[in-house]
Amino acid sequence: MTAYTRPFDVLPSVDASSAADDEDRDAPTLLTFPNPRKLTTSIRATAQVFQDPRSAALLERIRMVAPSDANVLIIGETGTGKELIARHVHDLSRRSGKPFVAVNCGAFSESLVESELFGHEKGAFTGAFSAKTGWFEAANGGTLFLDEIGDLPLSIQVKLLRVLQEREVVRLGSRKSVPIDVRVVAATNVRLQDAVAAGHFREDLFYRLHVVHLALPTLRERPGDILPLARHFIEEYRQRLGYGAVRLDAGAEQKLSEHGWPGNIRELENVIHHALLICQHDVLGAEHLHLSSLNIQRRPTESEPPAHATPQQALETVLRELFNEPRDQMFELIEDTVMRTAFEFCHRNQVQAARLLGISRNILRSRLIKSREISALK
Repeated sequence: MTAYTRPFDVLPSVDASSAADDEDRDAPTLLTFPNPRKLTTSIRATAQVFQDPRSAALLERIRMVAPSDANVLIIGETGTGKELIARHVHDLSRRSGKPFVAVNCGAFSESLVESELFGHEKGAFTGAFSAKTGWFEAANGGTLFLDEIGDLPLSIQVKLLRVLQEREVVRLGSRKSVPIDVRVVAATNVRLQDAVAAGHFREDLFYRLHVVHLALPTLRERPGDILPLARHFIEEYRQRLGYGAVRLDAGAEQKLSEHGWPGNIRELENVIHHALLICQHDVLGAEHLHLSSLNIQRRPTESEPPAHATPQQALETVLRELFNEPRDQMFELIEDTVMRTAFEFCHRNQVQAARLLGISRNILRSRLIKSREISALK
């Protein structure tokens, strides 16, 4: 368990070799941990930028939902920066001056996780030589980040649901409840809906956590972030190594941009670190970049349909992506899209399109005119 009360850094990304040329450009938002150098052995992403349009839309959504006290569920592959996003939600909330407690739900055995989560009293079990507060009490007034929430045993899920409903915890070995005021931000790299369907995750807990949903795109899905992140890691590691300014040549930039990044941001960081170790000059070229050739089979995330998805499942996935970019008159936009698509599918035959959708021709015609798909004179 690690508690942080200081917000992590939010800085403009820096490229030492071209800073003067970029003074007139808007630098992307950069998120890092408070002490990133202490995380060199971690598998977590240690930096996050928001220059690509897709990640910029995510940043705007975070700014919209962070001030509330609603529980948040973050979905994304390993190495996409889920904890950084959770910290940003905390820092933009009214709880920013209170503790941020980050825990990995898969790091403890079933026999220990209840004690770690809710605390215990002295003598509650063999080896409990003193009372201990749990994660919820440690995060009281602040934010509790539960990473890999899907790894929680079902028996603990029941008790977690009760804590979220009652806003109080009962330590092991105690009959007295302790009131808590905690915002929960959970994260997973799997589709919890599939876990619910398989009976591995409680449906009621899923809906309790899924008040706000943030789907983190993979690095390959936001190519505009690759080079800004690479330049940040070059600056970070060249300072650690005591090097002077180092820049990427055109070949290196192309190689980085074209790679699939199965390990996401963490893989990019490791590639840059290794490249700087073997680079003998102040220019980092394509020959210095040793990229993975692994064809990793990934589970689909919340932001993409599973393999062999039905049309209904694919539609739900697309709608969730659309909901990640809130806009005015969302329902009208979706209706217009459905009607225009049906109209084209039926070779612009209004009668057939109306029959396909199960609506009257007059309703279809009115919407097509409004969207300027057809003329009112026809």
